[in-house]
Amino acid sequence: MIERTLTVMRKEFLHIRRDPRTLIIMFLIPVIQLILLGYAATTDVKHIATAVLDYDRSAQSRELAATYQASNYFDLVRYVDDEETLAYLLDRGEVRAGLIIPAGYGEDVVAGRPTNIAFIIDGSDPNVANTVFSASQSVGQAHNLRLIERRFGTAAEDLPGVQVHPRVWYNPEMKSVNFMIPGLMAMVLFLLTTMLTSLSIVRERERGTIEQLMVTPIRPIELVVGKVVPYVAVAFFDLLEVLTIGVFWFGVPIQGSVLLLLALSGVFLMTSLGLGIFVSSVANTQQEAMFMVWLMLLPSIFLAGFFFPIEAMPLALRMLSYLVPLRYMLVIFRGIIIKGVGLGVLKEQVAALALFGLVIMVLAATRFRKRLE
Repeated sequence: MIERTLTVMRKEFLHIRRDPRTLIIMFLIPVIQLILLGYAATTDVKHIATAVLDYDRSAQSRELAATYQASNYFDLVRYVDDEETLAYLLDRGEVRAGLIIPAGYGEDVVAGRPTNIAFIIDGSDPNVANTVFSASQSVGQAHNLRLIERRFGTAAEDLPGVQVHPRVWYNPEMKSVNFMIPGLMAMVLFLLTTMLTSLSIVRERERGTIEQLMVTPIRPIELVVGKVVPYVAVAFFDLLEVLTIGVFWFGVPIQGSVLLLLALSGVFLMTSLGLGIFVSSVANTQQEAMFMVWLMLLPSIFLAGFFFPIEAMPLALRMLSYLVPLRYMLVIFRGIIIKGVGLGVLKEQVAALALFGLVIMVLAATRFRKRLE
C-alpha cells in the first residue's frame, strides 16, 4: 500500500515540476497576493489631501494650520480664498477635506474666548471619512490643550477633570498590515489546497487517465492520498514563504509559537483538502472545479472576518459565519501571530475545525468513491 501511494506521489511531483502554470500558481501567486494586499488592503489612512480656507490670516491661524500639517494625517496642499473654490476641489476629488478658519479666530484665542473652526469632510468613502473625522477632532483637541497650557502656565495633566490614558495591546502602532498578513496566510492555505487538490484529480478525469489508474492495483484511498500529499507539502511551503515575507518585508512580529501555528494549520488542511476532493467528485472539467472553488472562497472571505468585522454584520450573517471554516482559522492565525496565545485559548476554534474536517473528509471520500465506482 505504501509503495503504491509513494508511486502516485512521485508521479504528482513530476507533473508539478513539468507544468509551469502550476508552479506559477503555487509559488508566485501567494507572493503577489501578499504584496498587493499588504500595501493596498490597508485601513491606515494618512497624508490626506486637505485645503485651507483661512479668513483670519493671523499668526494664530497659521499655527493651527501648521499643527494639522505636522500630525501626518493631513497634507495641506491648497490654500483657497472662498468656499466655492473649496467645494470645487472637493467635487473633483483633488482634496478629501477642508479646514475653514473664521475671521477673528486669532483675537478670540488671544483673549481666551471660545472659538470654533469648521472641518469639511468628503464622505463618499466612509472609511476615509471616519479617519478624517476622528483625526480632525484629536488634532484640534491636542492644539486646544496646548493653548490652555500656554494661557494658564500649567500642564493639561494638572488641570482638574478626568484624564484618559488609552493603552493599545498586541498592536500598539495599530498597523493594519499586522492584521491583514495573518489573515492572508489562512486564505492562501485554504485557496491553494482546495483548488490544487480539486484540479489535480479532475485533470486525470478530463484527460481520461483516471480510468487507466483505476485498472491498476491502486486503491481509491491510495490514489487520493498520493495526489493530495504533494499539495500539502506545497501549502506548507507557501505558508512559510508568506510568513517569512510578512516578518522580514512588512515587519509583522510573531508573538506566539510557529510550531503551534503549523500544527493547527494541519488541522485546517483536513477541511480544505476535503473540500478539494468533494469538488473533484462533482466537477467534470478543470474550469468547473475552479469556478466551484471560487464560489466557496468569496463568501468565506466576507463571512469569516477577513476584511470586515463579524460583529458589524446582521444577525443572520453572523449565524451563517459559524458554518465557514475559514472563520476559525483566522482567529487561530491572528491569535498566535498578533496576541501570542496558546492552545488553551484556541481550543474552541480547534475543536470546530477538527469537527468540520472530519465531516467534510468523510463526505468527500464517500462521494469520491461512489464517483469512481
